[in-house]
Amino acid sequence: MSSKSLTIFFPCFNEEGNVQKAVEAAIEAAQLITDDYEVIVVNDGSVDQTGPIADKIAAENDRVRVVHHGNNRGYGIALQSGYRNASKDAVFYTDGDLQFDIKEITKLWPLLDDYDVVTGYRIKRMDPFIRKLNSYGWTSLTKMLFGLPVRDVNCAFKLFRREVIADMELKSEGALIDAEVFARAKKADYRITEIGVHHYPRQTGSQTGANPLVIFVAFWELFKLWWKLR
Repeated sequence: MSSKSLTIFFPCFNEEGNVQKAVEAAIEAAQLITDDYEVIVVNDGSVDQTGPIADKIAAENDRVRVVHHGNNRGYGIALQSGYRNASKDAVFYTDGDLQFDIKEITKLWPLLDDYDVVTGYRIKRMDPFIRKLNSYGWTSLTKMLFGLPVRDVNCAFKLFRREVIADMELKSEGALIDAEVFARAKKADYRITEIGVHHYPRQTGSQTGANPLVIFVAFWELFKLWWKLR
């Protein structure tokens, strides 16, 4: 069992059908690699029962904490909340929609001995065609602008040494957040590697990434970040 401690967190927006299983999966995965862990649910202004369900879980298990946003603040802010509230040596995040098997963290964990950031890439992405097409275009653009050393920028299966993100000045409120983290980590000369993980179809709930406002905000933030880091 590793001597390093671990924070697992995931953002949730209207994931009442997934949050209980996601926490259980996170606990099961953490116990495979360390005795010292915590699980954080970031409830990003859900209007369903996500918050109350998460609070009930936390009341019954002191390894679990919940961070509530009073309103939906966006994916980037949700990830920032997770990063800022993490207290362990290593920080892992995935989404609360159960499209990954969190136990595959065991593939990333040993690589943290030699790297500062270990990210998954989806071996076969199980999303609708238009979402995969949009993602391909976005990934290609961000890699070109920032020279990112990864093939799947937005894969929600990432493991960090906590010092990488503890004091990182993050500005992205939306979908740019992953590209920004990689760009700033690369600029700071942190060591980054990636490994393939499996991806599964969403079973319940709905995706929000294709919302036109989300897309507009992402491109506006992309321009601002490129201008700042150019």
